[in-house]
Amino acid sequence: MFDLSNTCLKKGSLTGEVAVITGSTSNVGKGFAQALAWAGAKVVIVGRSAARGAAVAEEINADNGAGTAIFVQADVAVEEDVARLKEEAVAAFGKVDILINNAMDMSLNGSILESTVEELDRACAISVRAFMLTAHAFVPDMIGRGHGTVTYSTTQFHYVPGMLGGSVYTASKAAATSAAMSLANEVKGTGVNVFCFCPAGVGAVNPASQKEITEEMKNMRMPGFAGMITPEASGAAMVWMLLRAAEMHGTGTMVGDVLMAMDYPFPCPETLNKGPRHYVEEMPLTLTFCYMGHGFPEK
Repeated sequence: MFDLSNTCLKKGSLTGEVAVITGSTSNVGKGFAQALAWAGAKVVIVGRSAARGAAVAEEINADNGAGTAIFVQADVAVEEDVARLKEEAVAAFGKVDILINNAMDMSLNGSILESTVEELDRACAISVRAFMLTAHAFVPDMIGRGHGTVTYSTTQFHYVPGMLGGSVYTASKAAATSAAMSLANEVKGTGVNVFCFCPAGVGAVNPASQKEITEEMKNMRMPGFAGMITPEASGAAMVWMLLRAAEMHGTGTMVGDVLMAMDYPFPCPETLNKGPRHYVEEMPLTLTFCYMGHGFPEK
């Protein structure tokens, strides 16, 4: 049974909230869904795999009670699917308060020059187009009620580190991150909050979803953990941020910084680097990529 009672979070803290979570049939997205359900939210599991989606919804309902979760099979890069997703979510729960954009296909994680045009189009569709389509579908109703949260599960950008392999995944995620921050600026003062969350190092690397497995991927260990950060921990961090959505509005935060801030019960606390949280103010952030140059030199 999924349980976060050993953290600072309180069971039921999201009672009354309804969340749509794209890409939630496995790994990071599944952890988000399980954590929100544990905290009391109703959750809509979204993905393309009917078998995996139904299994996740069944598991969440077994843990939290019948009617906690439903599964909607959808490709969130397709306008008609997003419209149907909204229709089914509202029919089941009456509203949507939280939109977590997490969908992506890691099998598209190749280099820009070696990827096909179809792969490039698909990567951008799942990240940027899907974020805009879901925002277009769900945010107006949130503004109308003066209440809502939109978050995007992002990653590193500007250049690609070895642990991620190819460039396409990173570049398309960066474009969607920019869209999220632009949306945050558009909805200021409406009661809707928008932020980005970077669950870097969460879950095991799936060889079937990577065009190339680097040595860094094989041997990755995250501070405070024996290996990768668990989806459970990432889900706990997401709940912590959602409870502070007004404070997080217009920002992007790494999972490790959130776990440090919430004093998460790390299994290997002796390996933690307890440095300051990372923060860049709004105006410098908008200009960062104008001044970054061509990259970073090797040390």
